Order: sequence, then C-alpha cells, then structure tokens
Amino acid sequence: MQRINRIRFIALFALSCLLANRISPTLASDVLIAVASNFTEPAIEIGEQFKKATGFDASFSFASSGQLYAQVSQGAPFHVFLSADQNRPTRAIEEGLAVIGSQFTYAFGQLVLYSPDPDRVHGESTFDNLFTGRLAIANPTTAPYGSAGLEVLSNMNVLGKLRDRLVRGNNIAQVYQFVETGNVSAGFVALSQVVNHQHGSRWIVPRKLYSPIAQDAVLLESGARNLAAMAFMKYLKTEDAKSVMARYGYTNVP
Repeated sequence: MQRINRIRFIALFALSCLLANRISPTLASDVLIAVASNFTEPAIEIGEQFKKATGFDASFSFASSGQLYAQVSQGAPFHVFLSADQNRPTRAIEEGLAVIGSQFTYAFGQLVLYSPDPDRVHGESTFDNLFTGRLAIANPTTAPYGSAGLEVLSNMNVLGKLRDRLVRGNNIAQVYQFVETGNVSAGFVALSQVVNHQHGSRWIVPRKLYSPIAQDAVLLESGARNLAAMAFMKYLKTEDAKSVMARYGYTNVP
C-alpha cells in the first residue's frame, strides 16, 4: 500500500511540475522577435517597457522583411515576426508558419529622403538637373521601404534619369549607413531613423507618391504556446507602445 501511495505521489508531483512549466510566467521562455530594420529603435524601447510591465525579456533580430521571412521559412526559432509589409505575415499564415487570426497592423511607416548635407535635399526639386550624386535605396525585392522609394521615383518621372546612380542596401539600416557616412549623396530612409536629427536636410515624402507602408505583426507557430510571445503581441496594442511608435513618426492610419 505504501508503495502504491509513493508511486501516486511521484506521478502527481511530476504532473504538477509539468503544469507549472506550462502556465507559470516565470518558467515560460522569453520571446525572440524578428523585426524589420526600420523599426529598430522603437522596438528596443518597447522591449524595455515590455520587460518592466511583464517581467519577460524580448530579444530582437533586425534585417529586411524579406531576409527575415526567408529565415522564418527555413526554421529560424523566432516567436513573433514584425514585418514592414502585410504580404509576408499573410504568407506565413498561408504556409502554416504562423497562427491564424494573429495578424494585425501595428504601424504605418513614413518614407523620407535624407542627406547629412543641409543643402542637399529640397523637396521634389531635389531631383532636378542639379542632382548629380548617388542615391541609396533599400533592395525593393526584400525591403518594403525600398519598393516605396522606387515608386516615388517612378511617380515623379525621374526613375529613368537616376537608375544608373542608385545604390542598393540590403535593408533600410544599411541605406542609412551609406548616407550618414557620406558614401552617397542622399537616400530613402524611414522617418523613424532621422526623426530626432538636428542636422542635415530631409523631405518627408507625401503619401500620395507611394502606397501605404502598412507594417504587420504575426505570432509564429513556434510562439503559439509561448506566454512571453503572446504577451508581447498584446503589448504592441497598448497605448504605451503606440506612444513610442508615434514619437518615432509611425501612425495608426495610412
């Protein structure tokens, strides 16, 4: 009888440990998030706030949306994907890589033409016959901000004139590096990258010149049972998170 009771105790103890691991926030894994590089600074700040609010650590990996999606499709252990477009999160759901019903738009991005030279950027007139330098743009195949930049040049009827002088970065972060270091004269970057700058010149491109940059989040299948991942998705919708995004130039409307 004592042996039977002992077996029952061991079984119950093992079950309680298993349940604790499944439901206790302190025992749940922290969250690993794939983030489009335009959202680097706000993501870091939101991650710090998220830690204070929930106790969970958020770790980030930054790259272009296309590069990150390729990593997700190849089995990278991300729990959440913050893309700079809607197409890739949608594909992730369609291909069984993400949780159905978890996708939502967390922000709309704004495109900026930027140069560290205070006399370089003058709105639409920047691309008149006086512009002789090189122009940086993110790879339009993998980076939505790069696609938006090409759309702007096309709508302004200057793409043909400038095509041979375009320098492509792997992502918007690399484009910013090209411009800030003086390797190119100007470049299309995200407003979030220069919103706090007091130097150089910039032109916030009118929305009529490019399609809305709707940036969607999605919970990946690897994060479907991760309490920290689910908590982060929820936190992105809070007023605290939205306040951070607004300070970096992101909006809630196209």
